[in-house]
Amino acid sequence: MGRSTGSLLILAVLVVGVYSAALEGPIDFYKLYDNPEAHVSLKGKATTADRTAAHGYPSEHHHITTEDGYVLGVFRIPYSHKLQNQNAKRPIVLLQHGLGSCSDAWILQGPDDSLPYLLADAGYDVWMGNARGTSYSRNHTTLSPDHPLFWQFSWHEIAIYDISAIIDYALRTENGEGQEAIHYVGHSQGTTVFFALMSSIPAYNYKIKTAHLFAPVAIMKNLSSPLVRYLGPYLGHRNAYSILFGSQEFLPYNEFVMALFFNICLPNVIYRPVCESAMKSLYSGGRVNMTAMPEAMATHPSGCSTDQMLHYLQEQQSGYFRQFDHGTKKNLQVYGSEEPPEYPVELINSLVHLWYADSDDLAAVEDVEEIARRLPNKVMHHMADPEWNHGDFALNWEVREYVNEPVIAIMEEYELKNSGT
Repeated sequence: MGRSTGSLLILAVLVVGVYSAALEGPIDFYKLYDNPEAHVSLKGKATTADRTAAHGYPSEHHHITTEDGYVLGVFRIPYSHKLQNQNAKRPIVLLQHGLGSCSDAWILQGPDDSLPYLLADAGYDVWMGNARGTSYSRNHTTLSPDHPLFWQFSWHEIAIYDISAIIDYALRTENGEGQEAIHYVGHSQGTTVFFALMSSIPAYNYKIKTAHLFAPVAIMKNLSSPLVRYLGPYLGHRNAYSILFGSQEFLPYNEFVMALFFNICLPNVIYRPVCESAMKSLYSGGRVNMTAMPEAMATHPSGCSTDQMLHYLQEQQSGYFRQFDHGTKKNLQVYGSEEPPEYPVELINSLVHLWYADSDDLAAVEDVEEIARRLPNKVMHHMADPEWNHGDFALNWEVREYVNEPVIAIMEEYELKNSGT
């Protein structure tokens, strides 16, 4: 589902609370923003390609049009400048972000620890997707993001149209020609859309070599997130609340607020303790790479449709992994039944690695194990650290050792075993 959006919202509240308590009075955001140290413009901010190029990696920005007209901004590290392997056949990897996030999430840890850089240096052709409605994918062949019809999609459409389009595009682009399949890595919503696509259009399973799903979100009966459990009864059903909340942009990128967050999290800034105090309230102390936080604040939240959130809340309320509930009347028109159909995950026969943890409040162990029982070809990776949580897959100090390097080793084993085919 993605923790970045919720974390940033909580951070905003905690910033006000911590700073106000310290000064025993209300915080003046405009005065804070006018601090000379905070004079940074985020207009024309660096893209994922800019950030990867700054570390010397070849970087590309592609625009992919989906079958239903959305134009996706997708980034690529085609090869490693260290290996100079541009003329070799390079296995393709697609990385897909979580809810409210974007491709920048994958590179926050820098070139020594982030998965895209490690993959490129291991000889892979790395693609980083951006779902429709995020800051990099706000274009359409006929609709403006100012039009409400633009936002009438949930993660089902991201799965069926966006992920399929990116996979096909990567396979027919230079280096992809002659290759029939890719490796896939998804975090949170990036796992949900994998389940939805592979069960809805099973032919895509044959385009997957290995899939690595971090914090898999599908069945949500046992999640412990207080916010989701609180909102579920109100927004997880087709009613007046969900109708008013649906089909609109949620938490679009705001230059002023993000500039504020960006600056208070910079090292050696007077307000740095505010950021650290806030983050310690969200994560166990010392677990998060705080040097990555300014980069995260500069690009997150990245925007989404409220229908994506409603779809997740419906899952939590129903206890099933199924398509979007439009209400009885429209369900009959769309699905031919009063209730939305379940995703037939039993049809997912590609090799799926599930990475899950005890302290994940959005992907409960019981829920991950239940969906796993229905998958015919899976490998379970239960994180040994009992404190490992949803956000740790992106920002934990030790993500390279505990997640990224093992994932690459699995891909390497697959490539070695299948090098003659």
